[in-house]
Parts: sequence; structure tokens; C-alpha cells
Amino acid sequence: MYKNLAATLVAACCFTPVFSQPTAPVKEPLKIGFVYVAPLTEAGWVRQHEEGRQAVDAALGGKVRTTFVENVPEGADAERVIRDLALQGNQLIFTPSFGYMEPTLKVAREFPQVRFESITGYKTAPNVAVANARYYEGRYLAGIAAGRMTKTNVAGYVAGFPIPEVLQGINAFTLGMRSVNPKALVKVVWLNAWFDPPRERDAAMTLFNQEADVVAFHTGSTAVMAAAQERGKMAVAYHSDMRRIAPDAQIIAVTHHWGSYYTQRAKAVLDGSWKSGNVWGGVKEGMVSVSGFGKSVPKAVQDEVLVRQKDIASGKLHPFAGAITDNEGKPVTSGKAGLTDEQILSMNFLVAGVQGTLGK
Repeated sequence: MYKNLAATLVAACCFTPVFSQPTAPVKEPLKIGFVYVAPLTEAGWVRQHEEGRQAVDAALGGKVRTTFVENVPEGADAERVIRDLALQGNQLIFTPSFGYMEPTLKVAREFPQVRFESITGYKTAPNVAVANARYYEGRYLAGIAAGRMTKTNVAGYVAGFPIPEVLQGINAFTLGMRSVNPKALVKVVWLNAWFDPPRERDAAMTLFNQEADVVAFHTGSTAVMAAAQERGKMAVAYHSDMRRIAPDAQIIAVTHHWGSYYTQRAKAVLDGSWKSGNVWGGVKEGMVSVSGFGKSVPKAVQDEVLVRQKDIASGKLHPFAGAITDNEGKPVTSGKAGLTDEQILSMNFLVAGVQGTLGK
């Protein structure tokens, strides 16, 4: 499922607003369903989408009635749950996981009057919109913090699947580190899973044993943060601020914010203006940000990161600008322009400074 995405992603690129015709207004309350790929915990990927659901409730009150199903594996189970939500009368269904894309499309064909939002997917249909965030922008900023804080010049990265979104994060993190610390190296461990706390913890411990004194991760639990806290190392929180789990280990958090987008889309269904389309927002749009600096991070480093965040929002800084070389020494770009959105969306390499392969 996660291999050979380059051609299809380029064909689907580039999250430009190609919209279908709006639909008719619906009667209140609008029933909205959410499907979560992992258990709902106090922090992480699912938590951020749950906060988005709660934001819809808070903003729209009695105009909506929301529900969610948690810990739904990608594949046949997802298709069943999505179909059940449609049969239960939900008129807007959010499916926030990459592996939900095909099940969402299949169910959408059976329920043409239901609107679906495939979050992190890239295939649209008349009643299926897609949305994603430029997570890599936050990763670059976290890399700056990690590059300033590391003493060993080695960072670790616990990664889920080798899809473009994950590669964007690893590469942006590495480029951010090396922008302030050219000696920095990033070692990657692939899990081929989004949520597996015991293996996430083991991967982090392995990286600490390989001289990494700071770790980042692209998985769904807080296990990496807890491992860093246990070992007295540093860590970059992802999805959520995780200082409650790792008060001493966390140096920064890359956080995601879905409430505004989810509320907008619910309002559009209510007033009949909902259209299928593509959205790819980042720091500028408020969908990604860094915050939650740890107490060990000097104010000068915090200020530097926040200035760079403003630079990204204004367009002054682009994480993938300039000449880029992969970790096999081959040039990917040679000019100042850097990577295009098409190239970012179909990313299939690791940049210089990453020790690892693409995985399987």
C-alpha cells in the first residue's frame, strides 16, 4: 500500500483548489462521524483529531451531533466502520489516516449524498475531499532546536512507514539540524507501524545506545517520549505537546491543529457550500506550529526557532530550498529554487546527513 506512490502523488498534486459543485444545505443537527486509527490517548495523532472534533462541537453547538470510533485498523475494518457510520445517518465523515483513503473512496461510491474528508489522502471524488498539513515545516524548526541542543551530534528518528509524508519529516528535520550544526547526523529506525508502543520504545532505546542524545518520531503514541524521559535524553514531541509525559526530556513539540478546518467543513455542509477539493496547509494557515519548549532550552534557541517559524509563515524560509543532495551523494536539486510541491509530495529519498535506507 505504501510503495510506489511517486507517480500517483504527482498526478494528484498539488493540492490546488479544484472543486466540485456545492451541495444543498442539510437539516440540523448535522451528524458527523470520525474514525481514529489508534486508541484515544492523552496525546498524539488521534488526540489532535479528537481536539478537532471537540472544536466543532464547541463552535457549532446544537447544529451538529458528532461521534467517533477509535482504534480502527486500516483496511477491511476501516471500510466496515466507515460504512456503518454512513448507514447510521452521518452526513459528513472524517477519516484521518493515510490507509483509510481507499476504504473511504469505496464507501463514498455507495453513499453519494454523504460527504467524506480523507485526511492525509490524495485521491478525491465528487463527495470526497482531501486535506493534509505541511508537517515538514514544523520538523525543520524542531531540527534547528535539536541541532542547537545535541552534544553528540547524533539524533535518532523512529519512523512508521516510508511514505512521502514521513520522508519529508525526516529530511526536513535533518536539514534543520544541519542548518545550525553541519556535523549533525540522523539515524532512522523503521517500524512499519503507526501505533506500537512497545516497539516504539525499543526503537528509541536502540537509538540511544547508538549515541543519539535526542530523538524525534513519526508514530502515534507517547512511548518515545517516555523512553527519553527514562534514559535522561532529549526528545521532540510530535502531534501534541507531551511535557506531561516527558517533562525533562521534551525540548520542543511539533503540534497539529485541525479544529479550524473541521469546523469550516462542517459549516460548509450545513449551508450547502461544501465542495470536494484539496487543502495542504502549514504554519501560515495555523495547521502546524512548534511550541512547548523544554526548561533546558536556552531562550536564545527558543527565540531563534520562533523567528524561523515566522519566516516560514511569511514565505521567507522554505525547508527544501537550495541545493539538496541525497544520502548516497547524488544531487537532487542544484539551484536556489529547491524542491517544488510536486517533488515534495512524491519524495522518495533521504537527504545527506541521514544514516539509513528507505525501508520496505
